[in-house]
Amino acid sequence: MNSVPIKPYLMRAIHEWCSDHGHTPYLVAAVKGKMQVPMEFVKNGEIVLNISYNATRNLQLGDDYVRFSARFGGVSRDIIVPIGAVVSLFSRETGEGMAWEPELTEAAEAGEVDRPASSLRPVPQEPVDQTADADEPSINEQKPAAEPDDEPTPPPAPGRSHLRIVK
Repeated sequence: MNSVPIKPYLMRAIHEWCSDHGHTPYLVAAVKGKMQVPMEFVKNGEIVLNISYNATRNLQLGDDYVRFSARFGGVSRDIIVPIGAVVSLFSRETGEGMAWEPELTEAAEAGEVDRPASSLRPVPQEPVDQTADADEPSINEQKPAAEPDDEPTPPPAPGRSHLRIVK
């Protein structure tokens, strides 16, 4: 009998728990091979993604892949992360969540489905300090590290927000 992995079900449950309680779900994925993620945001072979409904469009937490569209530096990008590459899913506010060992194989790197049984372990994580980066954009909106000649972008002026049509 072919074993059905539990990891996608746990990921959906953690995401739902975060969403129901007003928390921001963060996904950490090990980047290896030809994954469809913005490589300029990869640090130490991993990428951290805000997968809240507010930060994503068309979010699909499937059995084989996590798929969504998000803005990175103002540019909409389609993201596809194999379930085997997901290292953890946790709440930004509390640090509660779960972590797994990455399950990447050559088949997963090539885009084929990889469905081994996952090894689970709880992860005690410290909550992210929201006061330290309250002025920074969400993780999907951050720009790559600035060049020495770049000047920081001034924060938007306080007041009434407005929508702008970009063609």
